[in-house]
Amino acid sequence: MSTLSTIHDVPVLLCDPEGERIGGERDVLDLVGNAAWQGARWVVVPAGRFDEAFFRLSTRIAGDIVQKFVNYRVGLVVLGDISRHTDTSTALRDFVRECNRGGQTWFLTDLEELRERLKSQAGPLAGPFRDRRADTASARVD
Repeated sequence: MSTLSTIHDVPVLLCDPEGERIGGERDVLDLVGNAAWQGARWVVVPAGRFDEAFFRLSTRIAGDIVQKFVNYRVGLVVLGDISRHTDTSTALRDFVRECNRGGQTWFLTDLEELRERLKSQAGPLAGPFRDRRADTASARVD
């Protein structure tokens, strides 16, 4: 079950902590499609919903899932404490740090942290690719 909510004028699909495990890109197809259809700019998935393999970058599952969200132009927030994974994996720790620097995928500990992030991106178009229209409009073709 998921609930469409608005945080600082940003439409966000909040996934229930209880639900099927997410173990691959097939598992997120309905979720990301539903989010896009409802106009959500972000999908918030509790970290506990992800299969353990998601947190082992060598499986490529995290990359495949993130790519699915990129394709649908919807942001992904992995919500919750994942320190038990990052404490044992330098690669995952680096991946999380890089994701959190960007505007497509965030690993956040709680909803308050999400509220703070979205505060600076308020508006119905806030989220991944929000500046793309402006970039396209000002692009020059030589």
